[in-house]
Parts: sequence; structure tokens; C-alpha cells
Amino acid sequence: MMEARARILRVENGQAWLVPTGKQGGCGRCDEPGGCGSVQIGQIFGMTQGEFVLPVDERFAAGDTVVISIPDGAPLRAALVSYGLATFLLVTGAALGSMVGAPTHGDAFALGGGVAGLALAWGINRVLPRSRAWRQRLHMELAPEGDCSRRVQGLQRSPRPA
Repeated sequence: MMEARARILRVENGQAWLVPTGKQGGCGRCDEPGGCGSVQIGQIFGMTQGEFVLPVDERFAAGDTVVISIPDGAPLRAALVSYGLATFLLVTGAALGSMVGAPTHGDAFALGGGVAGLALAWGINRVLPRSRAWRQRLHMELAPEGDCSRRVQGLQRSPRPA
């Protein structure tokens, strides 16, 4: 789990406006020997001091400091779908268009196929966030800063049978 700390600026209609606080790091090894130093969870939210919104329940109020948890691999999955799908469909559309228009108008058909592939990727990326299954895999969890029971539960393993 990647974690970051944030402060709640305000809460309205089940939504909290948050601003990242302190140093934002992905795995926590950024400054240690062997740490990459480049993964910054704050980059997910845009500018490191920018505001962003997450849904909250009644436990949270303005001024609270919270821990935001993002499942491992979620940013990579989102990037692969957003950019990888667009790249794949662009190249595939251009290749198919080139084959259809060959030999006389191959370039024009390749351009049309590439644009069609990008349009399809744009449409998929607009519809995909509405999918409940997709959102559940990319969700962010919010917990009060002192509440580590949620994180500990995820690390506990059931005892092995003897």
C-alpha cells in the first residue's frame, strides 16, 4: 500500500477537500540507500500543494489529519489503461488502415485508422471510470492518522495448520 498524509480543509455533502501535508513518498524508501527517490504519491494528485476531493463518512471533519492509502499497482494499472490502451489502439488502427488502403492510399487510411483508434481509446477511458469493478480496484482509502488497525489487519495472516 502506498500511503500519504493529508489535512482536511472542509467537508461538504460527503466529500472532503484535502491538501497533502509533509513529505509525500510512495514506498517510504525514497531517501534510503536503494530507494528510487522518484516515486512521489503527491504527483498522483497533480501539484504537491493542490487540493483534491475524496468521499468521506461522518468520522471526518475539517482540520483532521488523515492517511490516504492507495493499493499497490493501482497507479500503474491506471497509467497502462490510459496511455497503453491509447498507444495500442493508435498503432493497431494505423496498421489496419494502412492494410485497407494499400497500395494507393495507404498513408491516408493509416492516418484515419490511427485517429479512429485514438477516438476509441478516448471513449473507453471516458466510460471505464463509471465501472464499479474498475473503481474498486483503483480506490483510495481514508483513515484517521492514528488509526493503524486497518493497515495491521491487512498484514495479519491466518495461522497455518499444524
